[in-house]
Amino acid sequence: MFGKLKEKLKGFFSKVEKEEKKEEKEIKKIEKTIENKPEREIGGKIWADIEAEEPKKGFFAKFRDRFKKKISEEKFDELWKELELVLLENNVALEVVNKIKKDLKSSLVEKEIKKSVEEDIKEALKESIKNILKEEKNILNKIKEKKPYVIVFFGINGTGKTTSIAKLAHLLQKNKLSSVLAAGDTFRAASIEQLSKHASKLKVPIIKGNYGSDPASIAFDAIAYARAHRIDVVLIDTAGRMHTQTNLIREMEKIVKVSKPDLRLFVGEAIAGNDIVEQVKIFDANVGIDGIILSKADIDEKGGAALSVSHTTNKPILFLGTGQEYNDLEVFDKEKMIKRIFE
Repeated sequence: MFGKLKEKLKGFFSKVEKEEKKEEKEIKKIEKTIENKPEREIGGKIWADIEAEEPKKGFFAKFRDRFKKKISEEKFDELWKELELVLLENNVALEVVNKIKKDLKSSLVEKEIKKSVEEDIKEALKESIKNILKEEKNILNKIKEKKPYVIVFFGINGTGKTTSIAKLAHLLQKNKLSSVLAAGDTFRAASIEQLSKHASKLKVPIIKGNYGSDPASIAFDAIAYARAHRIDVVLIDTAGRMHTQTNLIREMEKIVKVSKPDLRLFVGEAIAGNDIVEQVKIFDANVGIDGIILSKADIDEKGGAALSVSHTTNKPILFLGTGQEYNDLEVFDKEKMIKRIFE
């Protein structure tokens, strides 16, 4: 994940470092020039006058004070053009790019350089991304607080929704939480069989019906089963569909009305780029979305969707799918994600 973004950022920071070293050489040249010429005019003043104003400071200390390194607005705009291109090329949404620019400008322009231009920009960028990413801390602890805890999964076809349900069931098992699966996708051929196979492998119960049957009634039966058997979590699958299929999305509204879920998760592909933003917004407008699972994060080289979807939809990323195995689902941690980008 973030392979291309990470590579491009390294190139950008390497260029910044080279320019900074070049500027350092220029400063050293000036230092040598004025070393034996205290009468030389510096910044509109005669150096001897500067010495008289600040007699307690050493010669070069006074020089450094007069020429403290700052990033001017002009210099920032020059650097930003390249950084902006790096972000846009890696699927970071324009809204997020503008937010990063605003954050960096506030943190850097006309501020004294603390470490180096490269390091200060890097730290400001990390802080901006940290503020952009939303996360729900201790989601597993929240799930433990209510029994049964009902989770409904939404998404379009082919995003790994059913596999994500199985992965979450496995993650719950590892945290000593039981679950029951509800095969609410009665629309797509073989969907019930696919979920049944996962249930069999994981040794978790599944509630299912026939194709074409009412998915809301299956969700209702799964919740009743969980209550009767003291099961911790109900995981309800729904039919994957395009976010433009308004009539089919109405069926999802019925499932939500009947099941009254504690958590409504949207499963979308990290590799979908900015399309995932529109998908989440439309599903949220129709059924309400509480959080996001980003599937296929392991093959997302650009990483822009992960940076964009949370901020632009105001929904936290809760889980990342990082492979095909049951263990390949991790609770989202923004500190870990920032490390993936910069280290």
